[in-house]
Amino acid sequence: YPGTTGIDLNRAGTPLLEIVSEPDMRSAAEAVAYARVLHRLVTWIGICDGNMQEGSFRCDANVSVRPKGQQAFGTRCEIKNLNSFRFMEKAIEFEITRQIELIESGGTVVQETRLYDPDRDETRPMRSKEDAQDYRYFPDPDLLPLCIESSWIERVRGTLPELPEAMRGRFVTELGLSHYDAGVLTASYDLARYFLALMACVAGAAKLCANWVSGELAAALHREGLEVCQSRVTPAQLGGLLRRIQDGTVSGKMAREIFDVLWTDGGEADTLIASRGMKQISDVSALEKIVEELMAAHPDQVAEYRSGKEKVFGFFVGRAMKASGGRANPAQLNAILKDRLAG
Repeated sequence: YPGTTGIDLNRAGTPLLEIVSEPDMRSAAEAVAYARVLHRLVTWIGICDGNMQEGSFRCDANVSVRPKGQQAFGTRCEIKNLNSFRFMEKAIEFEITRQIELIESGGTVVQETRLYDPDRDETRPMRSKEDAQDYRYFPDPDLLPLCIESSWIERVRGTLPELPEAMRGRFVTELGLSHYDAGVLTASYDLARYFLALMACVAGAAKLCANWVSGELAAALHREGLEVCQSRVTPAQLGGLLRRIQDGTVSGKMAREIFDVLWTDGGEADTLIASRGMKQISDVSALEKIVEELMAAHPDQVAEYRSGKEKVFGFFVGRAMKASGGRANPAQLNAILKDRLAG
């Protein structure tokens, strides 16, 4: 309607939380690292879905440069509405370079608001702000001062789940995981919760659980574009499978085959192992029989190995695994082969 102004009420009733940091970041990489930690925190405690493309989480970056050794800040420019971490880093890097080149060529940086154009990988002016008055701050008489008591803050703090930084440290100190594994597992609250539920099903196997969550499970989720909360394999199902790895019932290779079936068809690991005849052969006498028959059938290869050609060992491993239908316990098989071939 010409001559009228419309109000978009799509976000009416949606609270806005604006976090303003101090000007103490020195690079685009540092700013992005800060934003990633903040993003993980707000999604972790459930106050934001973190969707940057839809505007749930965005960043305005204020950028200024100054000669090395100068205490006073340079004139800043604000880059508005950066909706991805990649664009955030590229926009800041471009703006730093633009301001340095402008100053070194004798120009002056003008305080203004700029937009980042990802197609041209550059920032461009949006509007100028000469000073604070241009923001036109004024008090709203209908809004009373909001006083938040420290006791209320402490009550809210007590309702929060364990935060990612604390959980990551606990995974390292109490579970013996590497800093890398702990970081991967605390990348999101849902992922950490899945891992903890899995750990409850598989006692004393933190590293095994971590490997499967960040390996097979993550790969399956990625293939289908699913979040961990949408996983087709529950922690209880995966835990049942990992227990069979623990007790030697199945090998890692067998377990991966069973996992694929669990993912597509569901079921329980023990039932699948039994119905498919996938129980690992760990009986020493059965493995010794396979090895003895194999050595009797290939005397030339036995002689080659005993003459120093150790590469022949792989031949025996392959033939023994084939003879066992791929069910021989690899560690036990290797030990028996080495003992028998040594003569």
